[in-house]
Amino acid sequence: MAVTEAERRAMDRALELAVRGPRGVNPQVGAVILSPAGDIIAEGWHQGAGTPHAEVAALSALAPGAARGATAVVTLEPCNHTGRTGPCALALIEAGISRVVYALDDPGEVSGGGAARLRAAGVQVDAGERADAAHELIADWLTAQRLGRPHVTVKWAQSLDGRAAAADGSSQWITGADARADVHRRRAAADAIVVGTGTVLADDPSLTARDGDALHAHQPVPVVIGARATPAGAAVRRHPHEPLFYDTRDLMTVLADMQARGIQTVFVEGGPTLASAFIAAGLADRVLAYIAPVLLGGPRLALTDIGVPSIDAARRLVIDEWIPLGADLLAVAHPTASEPHSEGVR
Repeated sequence: MAVTEAERRAMDRALELAVRGPRGVNPQVGAVILSPAGDIIAEGWHQGAGTPHAEVAALSALAPGAARGATAVVTLEPCNHTGRTGPCALALIEAGISRVVYALDDPGEVSGGGAARLRAAGVQVDAGERADAAHELIADWLTAQRLGRPHVTVKWAQSLDGRAAAADGSSQWITGADARADVHRRRAAADAIVVGTGTVLADDPSLTARDGDALHAHQPVPVVIGARATPAGAAVRRHPHEPLFYDTRDLMTVLADMQARGIQTVFVEGGPTLASAFIAAGLADRVLAYIAPVLLGGPRLALTDIGVPSIDAARRLVIDEWIPLGADLLAVAHPTASEPHSEGVR
């Protein structure tokens, strides 16, 4: 059965509802219940760990029996396991839902399979509606489920000729105020911000997310990777969160530990060496390149060795957006499906 116009509108609404839920170890999910006539009769979203999932939250707004013959429109495949709450697929079946439209499959080895359970019970199921938008909403959670590690964004700022600093090492500021404000907004959306010890020693960054002189309400956990000691008086030690220090070159060990701490989104901002290491290891899920219309020349490239010996081995990216930011330009990209991607640890 083809997705109806009412179901498409309901999916748009479900995506709006999903963002009301908190970002964290669980995905943001929204759900809408439609009557057989296509009218919205209930809405719900996941409000955090241990609370009812979006489908159950929507069903709970209805009187007993009111969902019989209705359609559930959900941003993620209804789960098929019992954790702190019961399986949503079973809840929909028991409520008498006759049709389910969802955007994305649940990749979880335990939680997935809800669609098959629904079909086995005679429920019509249609998947894939607004999948791209739903994927963007929970990309960090999907990465954690599929790869066993946090979602990693690698960011750098560069001149038009690909330099991260002038020949004397000075780099403040290559980009303008609009680009720097955009970086801080993205920092505030991340769970952790990562730099190398070289950046700490050279620039003494605070690693906070700021709006002008004020701090954003949400602050990423500062993370420093490298063998060199961070000075006792370093600005990062005055961060609102206790910094994490990792004396290792094993990035997967670092990411696995961060995931165990509940960190799902990582913003890598710390210098060409660290950015290149994440890319070379196949650990960059998103790339943010802030490009300024200046020329610097010299040896200080934005990236160093990323394991590309020839043009045939070039790491290919898909450009998601070109975003003008004042005089600067932001390229938002992700690796192509053929690029190496670390499978992490499960």
